[in-house]
Amino acid sequence: MPFVVDASVTLAWYFEDEEHSYAHRVLGLLDGEGAVVPGIWCLEVANGLAVAERRGRLSTADVSRVVSLLLGLPITVEDTTASRALGRVLELAREQGLSAYDATYLELAMQQGLSLATQDAALREAAARAGVPLVE
Repeated sequence: MPFVVDASVTLAWYFEDEEHSYAHRVLGLLDGEGAVVPGIWCLEVANGLAVAERRGRLSTADVSRVVSLLLGLPITVEDTTASRALGRVLELAREQGLSAYDATYLELAMQQGLSLATQDAALREAAARAGVPLVE
């Protein structure tokens, strides 16, 4: 069964200086299960790569390689409609004390009945409160 994966896990796949044992376990699950992400994932990952390049953590060639690898992974991008973003996502952000960005991942997992892979402590806690299983 697929799962929702957030940008914190995705970016950790490509940064050698970050703790990434959890992220690598999640990456290993992709082959058999695939993942689903909200549209905001693309922007968050692109921003993370741009900042990493600007700070010298990744070269332009590294970023191109990462993008190529990401595009080859079994990840389905789901559209988050304006009504969901301004409706349930906003409600979850309020209820759980999350950014709207993080609430988008939680809402997608809830809507599709999927588990969530994240390294973000606040999002993990919110998922537990909302009854969303975590990928371990």
